[in-house]
Order: sequence, then structure tokens, then C-alpha cells
Amino acid sequence: MGTFAFILLYGLSYGLVLCLIALGLVITMGLMKVVNLAHGAFAAIGGYLAISLMQQQGWPYALAVPAAVVAVALFGVAAERLLYVHLYRRSDLDQVLVTIGFNFIVIALLTLLFGPNMARLELPPYLKGNVDLGIREFEVYRVVTAAICLAIIAALWWVFERTSTGARLRAAVDNRGMAQAMGMNVPLLFCATFALGCGLAALGGILAAPMLPMEPMWPMKYLVLVLVIVALAGHGQVTASVLVAVIVGIVETAGRYFFPQAGAFLIYLLLIALMIWRPDGLLARTRTA
Repeated sequence: MGTFAFILLYGLSYGLVLCLIALGLVITMGLMKVVNLAHGAFAAIGGYLAISLMQQQGWPYALAVPAAVVAVALFGVAAERLLYVHLYRRSDLDQVLVTIGFNFIVIALLTLLFGPNMARLELPPYLKGNVDLGIREFEVYRVVTAAICLAIIAALWWVFERTSTGARLRAAVDNRGMAQAMGMNVPLLFCATFALGCGLAALGGILAAPMLPMEPMWPMKYLVLVLVIVALAGHGQVTASVLVAVIVGIVETAGRYFFPQAGAFLIYLLLIALMIWRPDGLLARTRTA
């Protein structure tokens, strides 16, 4: 029972953080139709910026985190206006090549500014220690992180599935000309949505830092996990993203616990199995002949 509780709790908290990062890519790739393989770069920038503000500027954790998220979102606005706006009508291959190149530029800059070694985020005293959840003691930080992720995920689901904002974004993606003819400011809508995706990546990177320590290769190292979630969830599916991320978190945690040397390969077996079973996404309707 103790082992099961460990895997479930750690896998759940880990999966929700991955989900928060992946949702930014779900928005840009699934809703905006942009193959943004530089998404991990925005997460790494957020993590490094928060660490820098805390260690070098002496900012408290509660202030450094939102400041880093806002800064990365604003950087996302500049990146969207200067770079990504030119990719909307380009081929998938062009988008992949440009965003991968952006990734390597960020990796080089992070190495230059912070060095090649891992950078750890120091948690404040109130987020350290354990709390008794009844089935076992669990880290306070992971409980708080899971609660934050669930709150943000619920808010995103409501915005994109139950408000006019999500409907406008989908309309702008499906028929840009018609959306503009109806009075929508499509460039502003796309810019704001991209900034939201970058902000989510930054927040996810910061919250993940105690679990996945920051290093210059972070944008590429964890890109595969994020892409697995996006691929299995289907295009623009917030609910499916949560389910897939939790499954990925639990499977990887269990794999590393029971098979330390080869546990990571279970993720790829899961990807193959679910892609064969549900090629359009985990919660997509089964195709009919």
C-alpha cells in the first residue's frame, strides 16, 4: 500500500506539472496550428529567471515566480511579433526547423549566462517539509504545486470550452479571413494566446524546477515528454491533456521505481500502444467506416 501510494502521489504531482507545461504547447500547436518545438525554451527561461531573481537579486519566492512568468509572457509577445508571425502560413517543416534553431540559440545563451551545470531553485521554508495525507506523508511543495496546476487547468478549460474567447480563437484558426471580416482583431488574439502559452510554459518550468533541475539542455531534454502528452491528447484537447499527463507521470514514476535502469522506455511503449489504439487522441471519438 505504501509503494502504491508513493507512485500514485508522486506520479500525479509530476504529471500535473508536465500537463501545465504541455498545455502551453497544446494552445499554440493544437489551437493556433503552430509547430512550436521551442516551447521548452520558454519553460527553461522562466525557471532560470526565477532562480536568478531569488539568488542574485534576493527576491522572495512568492514575488520572483509571478515576475518571471510575466517577463516570459512579454518575451513571448516580442517573439510572436518578430518571429512566429512569419511562420503561421509556412509549412510544418519550416516551423520545425526555425523553432528547433530557436531552441539551440536559447541553450547557447543559457550556457553562456549561467554555465553548464544544474541550477537548483531554493524553496522557501513554508514549502519545505511533509504533510500527512492520511495514506502517507507527502511533500508540502508537491501538494501545493498540484493544487496550483489543477486550479489553472480548470480555469483554462473554462475559458477555451465555455467562453467566447475559445470560440473566437478556433474561428480565427479555421477561417482567418472570415474572422477578420466579422471584426475580430486576429493578430491581437494570436499574440495574446501565444503569450499565454509562453506564460504557462514559464510557470510550469518554475514549478518543475525542484523536480527537474534547470540546466541549459532543459529545452531539449524534456521536450519529448511534452510532445508525448500533446500527441496523445489530440489537437487542442485540454481535458485529454490532463488525463494523458497524469498517466505519463504515473507510468514514468512506476517505471523508474521498479525498473531504474530501463523505466524511461515505458513511456515510449505507452506512446506506441495509445497511438495505435487512439490515433486521433485519447478522448477522441472512435472512427467509423
